[in-house]
Amino acid sequence: MSEWEPKIVTILCNWCTYGAADLAGVNRLQYPTNFKVIRVPCTGRISPKMILAAFRSGADGVWISGCHPGDCHYIEGNFYARRRFTMLKALLKHVGIDERRLHFSWISAAEGPKFAATAKEVIASVKQAGPAHQLIKTKAQVI
Repeated sequence: MSEWEPKIVTILCNWCTYGAADLAGVNRLQYPTNFKVIRVPCTGRISPKMILAAFRSGADGVWISGCHPGDCHYIEGNFYARRRFTMLKALLKHVGIDERRLHFSWISAAEGPKFAATAKEVIASVKQAGPAHQLIKTKAQVI
């Protein structure tokens, strides 16, 4: 029997982190392939409902990544995302969902190695939290 591998929903900014993922691939950098990528114009467009839907659909973790503060293509979208992320992380913790399941990062299009390293960190963190199939579905329905 093979070892359990987490399923991670990854929501990436089109202008920065998606480019970093592409750069990591072009440079043949090694990182886990446990990610289902959703490409959005800006992390500021991400609704907490999207994150909850990912958990309800069976994701073991969610990773959101966008432009560095001050470098947003849409001026301040990443600041809105950071505010929503902070509030959602507190809410998930309050209802008993392990905070190691939700990650947020700033990665520019030129940071392919940082993308690969962060991907490994996200996988390791979610692996420590363990499979979420029962816990998340039960807790997320309460929200």
